[in-house]
Amino acid sequence: MLETQMKTQLQAYLQNLRAPIRLIATLDSSEKSTELRELLVEITGLSDKVTLDESGIDARKPSFVVAKEGQSTGVRFAAIPMGHEFTSLVLALLWTGGHPPKVEPEVLEQIKALDSKMKFEVYMSLSCHNCPDVVQAATLMSIYNPNIQTTIIDGALNQAEVDERQVMAVPMVYLNDQVFGSGRMSLEEIIGKLDTKSAERDAIKLNAKEPFDVLIVGGGPAGAAAAVYAARKGIRVGVAAERFGGQTNDTMAIENYISVLETDGPKFAAALEAQVRHYGVDIMNMQRVSKLIPANKSGDFVQVQMENGGMLNARTVILSTGARWKNVNVPGEQEYKNKGVAYCPHCDGPLFKGKRVAVIGGGNSGVEAAIDLAGVVEHVTLFEYADELKADAVLVNKLKSLGNVTIHVSAQTTEITGDGKIVNGMRFKDRKTNTEHSVELAGVFVQIGLIPNTEFLKGTIELSKFGEIVIDAKCHTNIEGVFAAGDVTTVPYKQIVIAAGEGSKAALSAFDYLIRTPAPTIALSREVKETATA
Repeated sequence: MLETQMKTQLQAYLQNLRAPIRLIATLDSSEKSTELRELLVEITGLSDKVTLDESGIDARKPSFVVAKEGQSTGVRFAAIPMGHEFTSLVLALLWTGGHPPKVEPEVLEQIKALDSKMKFEVYMSLSCHNCPDVVQAATLMSIYNPNIQTTIIDGALNQAEVDERQVMAVPMVYLNDQVFGSGRMSLEEIIGKLDTKSAERDAIKLNAKEPFDVLIVGGGPAGAAAAVYAARKGIRVGVAAERFGGQTNDTMAIENYISVLETDGPKFAAALEAQVRHYGVDIMNMQRVSKLIPANKSGDFVQVQMENGGMLNARTVILSTGARWKNVNVPGEQEYKNKGVAYCPHCDGPLFKGKRVAVIGGGNSGVEAAIDLAGVVEHVTLFEYADELKADAVLVNKLKSLGNVTIHVSAQTTEITGDGKIVNGMRFKDRKTNTEHSVELAGVFVQIGLIPNTEFLKGTIELSKFGEIVIDAKCHTNIEGVFAAGDVTTVPYKQIVIAAGEGSKAALSAFDYLIRTPAPTIALSREVKETATA
């Protein structure tokens, strides 16, 4: 089942096991049980510290538990964790066997301190590139805290359960049989929701930080590039990011970044963070900015206020907060989000196997989504507002060659309908004939572009009519000491390589500003910090 290269790599990883572990399988006579058993047998054959026990009695079949020797509980997989989840399986084996995770000690202490009984159920799909972070976070928590139980469930393998719970987007997390969250979540985000005092502690830590020479807001390609270029100047650099990697975390394949032939979004995001950390940059993750306060006079600090109440001070600030998916903004979209309305075809497509779905958007992302879904679902209907599809010709030709795709141009979506629980259709207007139509559907995938994350800047900084930060050729904004880069700005063509270049340029411009501007005095630094803490 495992390819030779994967076997060799796994065998090398398993040498890091410090204690024996058991794989406790619950199997039946099904084809999938046979497939799972084959995988587990191969794994046990790679290390004398791993044994297989087929006496499991779980209700979900096939499934297996990764447990410490002498124990019957541990991380449960109601799945055959290959694809994007193979790494999750490897980590579950290693962590259960005593190999330490690459997690900050204070995070592990937070996990151990959670004293409530918790039962996590994480629904995922093997093609979902957003799922492994959530799967691995829930796995780690259950290994380091005996109060926490975690079951990882492949939606495609447990279709009846998915239908019963009406899970229509992954990752979907249940805590004690109630919906806890959906979509990509980091370990820190999950702990933050469970540990109600974490935001207060974070604010205190932020307020205690010394001022930065360059503070970057946003951790996508633009922010990461800015951090690297600024740190290499030997100055004090910080990055405050809601999630490091930004949109790249949600990108399936990256094949046009120069010198990198092919990679996926999560790997790319991890590489960005690793390089930034290499230069000693102070990364402050899970931080959402609420306000930018310009300096009062030349040489003063710019202040950045966080939603948790923390305040950071800096001589210069680079804004690289990126953009997010646009909503179609019609009745039913918000009501049925994650109940048939989805935004990631790679993640959620397998949940609609054999069903009829729609894609809204005829650009590259929309047409690519329709092509991807056509290989999984019964039928795809694509809706484009303009008179023709805007995607590249090669993609349009591929789409038109598929037998289970219908295309509507000049189509204005007017409503996403449902039965109160899940999506059951969509209404649209033919803009040429002005006639209304409806179509029965199980899911609607929205792919209509991006909107800049600049709400917190309105009234503070100059924005374009589209909400983008207005910058000049050197990434200057209209506020002294404040620069901007990437998808959040007026620079055309929202591409990773362009964002990275703009981030580098913004860092060089910020450094140029620093060497030409007198530094604030230490007394002023204390005064600003006291104001921030008050």
